[in-house]
Amino acid sequence: MGKREQQRKIKEQKQQAAKQREQTLKLIQKFTGYVVAPLLLLFVLYTLFSQGPTYSPVEIADNDHIRGNPETPVSIVVYADFQCPACAVEHQTMSQLWPRLSSQAHIIFRHYPITTTHPHSWTASLYAEAAGRQDRFWSFHDYLFATQATWSALPEVEAEFNSYALEMNLDLDQLLADVESEEVINKVRNDQRGGTASGVRATPAVFINGRLLANPSRQRILEVVAEEVEAAAG
Repeated sequence: MGKREQQRKIKEQKQQAAKQREQTLKLIQKFTGYVVAPLLLLFVLYTLFSQGPTYSPVEIADNDHIRGNPETPVSIVVYADFQCPACAVEHQTMSQLWPRLSSQAHIIFRHYPITTTHPHSWTASLYAEAAGRQDRFWSFHDYLFATQATWSALPEVEAEFNSYALEMNLDLDQLLADVESEEVINKVRNDQRGGTASGVRATPAVFINGRLLANPSRQRILEVVAEEVEAAAG
């Protein structure tokens, strides 16, 4: 075979390979258009419709956890992470202030687990939320903050949280089923989505009648509550 004939055959082989690649690409595009795209659309629609509603800091949801009388003029909405040390400090501050605030304000707790820095925070929120199904949310909430230093250092927390549930005489089988339930998971997820939409970027985030406190210190909380009570009184 002469050199010219070899070059011709090589050229034909390259053209044939290019033609096959083009046909393969067209098949992939058709597959993407007729199969992948509809599946992707269905996934997006499912995600959107399954997320559920979110609520701003000036709204009260039916599934919110409220401490105190919701008819009081001041609403304190706290977005917190159970493993966050600053949230434990905020909880202690709010607990100390509560006797002074209870006739003027109510507290709403919403979950905002930041798992990038607090790997057990998501599980803690699920357990607290599940305990709420047995009317013990606030008991579990308080206990998680009180024992934060203990369970935060553990590699796994489920056994520890189970022991807390037994101490509170909760139905453990029911609790574990609720921890894995879609309703509980969505509650935690939607609290976090609502917080993000409302401007929460770190925890604790404290809103008083919709006002985000830059520094939720003891004195600042008292000042803003007093201002809101005065404003409500006209």
